[in-house]
Amino acid sequence: MDIKYLNTFIYTAELNSFTKAAEKLGYSQSTVSFQIKQLEAELGVSLFERINHTVTLTEKGAEILRCAHEMNRLLLKMKESTQPKQEVHGHIRLAMADSLCGVIAGKLFENLRQQYPGITIKVTTAGTKEMFRLLDQNEVDFVYTLDSHIYNTDYIIVREAKEGAHFVTGAGHPLCGVSGLSITELTKQPFILTEKGMSYRHLMDEHLASLSLEVKPIFEIGSTELICHMLEHNSSAVSFLPDYATEEAIRSKKLAYLDVKDFEVDLWTQLLYHRDKWLSPQMEAVISIFKNLDTAKAQL
Repeated sequence: MDIKYLNTFIYTAELNSFTKAAEKLGYSQSTVSFQIKQLEAELGVSLFERINHTVTLTEKGAEILRCAHEMNRLLLKMKESTQPKQEVHGHIRLAMADSLCGVIAGKLFENLRQQYPGITIKVTTAGTKEMFRLLDQNEVDFVYTLDSHIYNTDYIIVREAKEGAHFVTGAGHPLCGVSGLSITELTKQPFILTEKGMSYRHLMDEHLASLSLEVKPIFEIGSTELICHMLEHNSSAVSFLPDYATEEAIRSKKLAYLDVKDFEVDLWTQLLYHRDKWLSPQMEAVISIFKNLDTAKAQL
């Protein structure tokens, strides 16, 4: 079996296109078609369904793709064991929840420059649904979500953590220190929130709706950093934010959590990639950085 044919198969499967695979590999489209036909003949199965100029993996094709990824990984490992250790190079495309950028992007950049200067990265911010569309279309390599827990066998979870979220306000708010606040009474307060549909805002709205309640904010803005700043300087307003965005201000007592009874949302951060994606050296490097960030956080 010609290894080049397997490589062509992987690119065609990930890009869902003979034309795009040919462009990526520097081949003609006829060369890609020939190599796929040769591979199908050798394996005795049809790898793709070809309908109206589109190609999709057959059931057998999906099984063979996983085997091809594993063979690629073993070949790479064999090369690494016989050659001098080289610096990891490559490009990574990461889709991330917008509110995570302020916390993660700087740390990710700093660690990449220190440990893997040959890796470049492009971060795209998007909502959860759009992130997974990008992942399914192979337009990004990873998604880093902030939402309810995602269970789907199409994706590999490489990092996840349950995140806390609280109603929060400026330290001078009259409700600070009051125990067992009623969520019904709290919804009458003036709220500053992230835009409707954002992960934790969406989870809050859903939970309130299950109680036949809703919040009509007086101000909406996407930046959690700005919301914290506004709360610090306006102790009459309330917000609902993930703890990672507020923990520094809480420690310095500029903000305070409100003690609201019987209100909790199931919020998670998860780093995922598609099951059919080949785990390249640069992807493994990014995974190691995220795991190191978790270790450093746990030691604080």
